[in-house]
Amino acid sequence: MKTARFAATIATVLLAFSVSAQTTETEDFKKAVHSLNETQKAILKELQDIKKLLAQQGQARPSADALPSAPVDIGKEPFKGPAGARVAIIEFSDYQCPFCGKYDKETFPKLVKDYVDTGKVKYVFRDMPLDFHKNAFKPAEAAHCAGEQGRFWEMHDRLFANQTNLTPEDLVKHAAALQLNTSLFQQCLESARFANDIKKDIAAAGDVGVSGTPSFLIGVVQPDSRVKVMKKLVGAKSYSDFKSAIDSVLAPGGQGGGTQ
Repeated sequence: MKTARFAATIATVLLAFSVSAQTTETEDFKKAVHSLNETQKAILKELQDIKKLLAQQGQARPSADALPSAPVDIGKEPFKGPAGARVAIIEFSDYQCPFCGKYDKETFPKLVKDYVDTGKVKYVFRDMPLDFHKNAFKPAEAAHCAGEQGRFWEMHDRLFANQTNLTPEDLVKHAAALQLNTSLFQQCLESARFANDIKKDIAAAGDVGVSGTPSFLIGVVQPDSRVKVMKKLVGAKSYSDFKSAIDSVLAPGGQGGGTQ
């Protein structure tokens, strides 16, 4: 009799446990379905937002092939060469972009030697760190922080030469290698005081139809120091492509139009 009662008790406990487990599984399943539905809604909303943004950009911004209709302000952007040169090259670039690195290694030194160091061209650098390059924005800040100590271009060159070493820790090491005051450099980097300037460069790139890196605008410097763009080059073009575009603008009365 006792054995029968014990067996009945065990059966009751097992049944209750089974019902409880099924209830828990059902609740977990419901939660998983709800979470999935919420995720799908979030993805759908994000896609809709992207669609709206692309539509707005298509209406408000010039195409990648179009030249800016208004002169481009270069303000206080870092530059190489004579401040009063008649022709300027404006580069929009990203320190993590492999094509930018290729250009910096293969073509940029030749342009500096033949056009900047000879006083023919003012070379202006503008930042365009791309969203999908997670280690691009801070290096852009780092170059300007180095610029506070008169070493913008040295940091610029070092960053492109070390594109796989762009973490905040790496940036401090680069500053030390350039014999900067690392304490001041790190304070500048942590303060993010150049972040807004970089964001303005990104916005300016969109305003003139630049959507990828590296991209280049070549034009004549106006009396107000803005640049009337005559040529646009997109991508890591060859030196000969740059030479053709630059020479056409440098030529007497050079008003070459179109893109290359």
